[in-house]
Amino acid sequence: MSAPSPSSSPSPSSSPSPSATESVIVTRLRAAGCVFAEDEARLLISTAATPDDLAAMVDRRVGGLPLEHVLGWAEFCGQRIAVDPGVFVPRRRTEFLVRQAALAATATALAGSGAVVVDLCCGSGALGAALAGILGRAELYAADIDPAAVRCARRNVAAVGGRVYEGDLYGPLPATLRGRVDILLANVPYVPTEEVGLLPQEARIHEARVALDGGADGLDVLRRVTAEAPRWLAPGGVLLVETSEHQAARAVETVAGSGLIPRVARSEELCATVVVGTMPAR
Repeated sequence: MSAPSPSSSPSPSSSPSPSATESVIVTRLRAAGCVFAEDEARLLISTAATPDDLAAMVDRRVGGLPLEHVLGWAEFCGQRIAVDPGVFVPRRRTEFLVRQAALAATATALAGSGAVVVDLCCGSGALGAALAGILGRAELYAADIDPAAVRCARRNVAAVGGRVYEGDLYGPLPATLRGRVDILLANVPYVPTEEVGLLPQEARIHEARVALDGGADGLDVLRRVTAEAPRWLAPGGVLLVETSEHQAARAVETVAGSGLIPRVARSEELCATVVVGTMPAR
């Protein structure tokens, strides 16, 4: 019997098959504690441009970098949102906030008329970009205090014709927006200061603390956003903020105290709680 030819039998120096590569990556990811190792391996393989790029990406993921930072993007509301290292990664539960905002726009017949949307504490700009995509037409403005987040958000928000400003909450926004905002999104940080250290390593180490720390009870930024909201909202305009279920009652009190009409929306599926405040019609 003749010896196998090179074409029928791989030599020791041949590249491993895709299935073998995926198996090795899955094993490494599992060992690093990645719960969805198979899904992550497929995403890494499909995103990497070269084998060396793939190896480096796997090393970064195994080292604890969030998957979205490794990939350079996150899927959010069916869109691919650019996410740079250090920038807050949009959570799947926050898709519920965007859905509630879309419902509010539809209920007030804004979807087809170019709603004025502001995305405060915008991070990557995921919420505003996603909502603008759903509505099909919107005048979108976003702001964040973190320069890295602003740079990232400009890429996402520019894709839907919006503008991003750097600064503290309403501070950098154009004064001409006062009294004109139809939908005010505010995915404020709401983790109490003492609990930030209990967050998963991916968030605690690799995301900006300013995007996580909500003060002693987690509601400091929410209070500031709510106090100023009536000056910016149009009659019938809506403020939407995400919070935890146990903070919702205090958040409702804060929203009501600012003169807005509050309600709470919850999603059991996504474990999400959104407090909605509506500006009374004048």
